[in-house]
Amino acid sequence: MQFRARIGDAACLSHFTRVSNMIAKLAKTCTLRISPEKLNFIIWDQVASGGVSMWCELEQENFFSEFQMEGVSAENSEIYLELTSENLSRALKTAQNARALKIKLTNKHFPCLTVSIELLSALNTSRIVTHDIPIKVIPRKLWKDLQEPTAPASDVSIYSPVLKIMKSVVEKMKNISNHLIIEANQNGELNLKIETNLVYVTTHFKDLGNPPLASENTSQDRNLEQMAEVHIDIKKLLQLLAGQQILQRLYAIL
Repeated sequence: MQFRARIGDAACLSHFTRVSNMIAKLAKTCTLRISPEKLNFIIWDQVASGGVSMWCELEQENFFSEFQMEGVSAENSEIYLELTSENLSRALKTAQNARALKIKLTNKHFPCLTVSIELLSALNTSRIVTHDIPIKVIPRKLWKDLQEPTAPASDVSIYSPVLKIMKSVVEKMKNISNHLIIEANQNGELNLKIETNLVYVTTHFKDLGNPPLASENTSQDRNLEQMAEVHIDIKKLLQLLAGQQILQRLYAIL
């Protein structure tokens, strides 16, 4: 089992760093799936009260100038690793003005993901900063629990407002209640609502647009103006919106 990769482009390195920062804000630990064509960051929260789950897919040819890997066997050309998200994010903070970034699997008394950052000094000489991130290799018997999720059947599919605006609105609503109602329709309308014994607050968004419905089983006879709604913990929604430095918009299925 081997893995070695290099990023030599500044834009690719910046984007990879932003992805890492987003993941660190979403969960304490994550799974890194390495295959010959892709890297996947996976968060799989199965707590009874709900949580954040994520499947993030990076095409290796879009990020890495060099990429070599050998899976656990010829039949299973994949590697699954568990790591602390913040450790990777902290390591990449020193790569803001780096010339290149190298990542490889090592064993330094314990399994590591070693991140080597080549920095350019003021005298046009380079120095290497190395971070050894402890990892846990996930056995094959657990891989079946870490597969790409499928979108559930939905009544409404809608684009969000600009995420920076949406995040600002939700943060203000958090001061009133911990519970948020989101409702939307197939006419591009989205409402964020708070209802308590003392106050009723609604923020309206219009003309957002509707992507194709995710499920073929969804009824096509639904009235375009009929609202579908979900009830959500505001703190968990804000946890999701914490990754807005990567995305400008997303779409929700209700």
